[in-house]
Amino acid sequence: MDAKQLSRRLATVGSFVRSGARVADIGSDHAYLPAHLALTNQISWGIAGEVARGPFENAQREITRLGLSAQLEARLADGLAAIQPADRIDTVTIAGMGGPLIRHILAADPRRLTGVQRLVLEPNVGEATVREWLAANRFAITAERILTEDGHTYEVICADRVSTPVSYSAEEQLFGPYLLRERSASFLAKWTRELQREQRAVTQMQRAKVSPTAHLKAAMAKIKLIEGVLADAGK
Repeated sequence: MDAKQLSRRLATVGSFVRSGARVADIGSDHAYLPAHLALTNQISWGIAGEVARGPFENAQREITRLGLSAQLEARLADGLAAIQPADRIDTVTIAGMGGPLIRHILAADPRRLTGVQRLVLEPNVGEATVREWLAANRFAITAERILTEDGHTYEVICADRVSTPVSYSAEEQLFGPYLLRERSASFLAKWTRELQREQRAVTQMQRAKVSPTAHLKAAMAKIKLIEGVLADAGK
């Protein structure tokens, strides 16, 4: 994979970036995603933000190598601190991190999201906590994709800023409102695996001398939701 030929995962993230956007890719590593968007003239300007010096230097080299210094800037910064008001960023992409970390990045400095109209997020675990944050901060999910690549399953969430309150049911928050309706083969395979994992965890907790009551209750509730969705899909 490189900037000219993205993985399916990053290509899916990029597909939700509007034409002409000013984008900040947080945790950009080699800057493959924003570089690809610049090479294909999909964005007008972009930032490749990285908190670690090694990946930041990788991004700098890639931008220079591709001759994109006028369209992209690599910045060494923690999360949204890479964004400055003068950048007029309207789109933020964050891919390849856990949901809790993505949520922490978004929540750490909300002022940096002023002017941002679209978030394109690819949490590799903990998607529900990301959806919870989006609803609480008036970002409505407008599209979702689930895909399997190299033996891993990924979910991509696209959300736009709205002026009215947003809320999701427990099922929508866990499974994703769009993914829940589509119930694709990748979706059903993922949640079949997750059901088996939760069932094993419950068995272990029930065998423990001191049962972790709160964790057990949460796991049982999650199992009930998954079983209901899988049963509905089989009808």
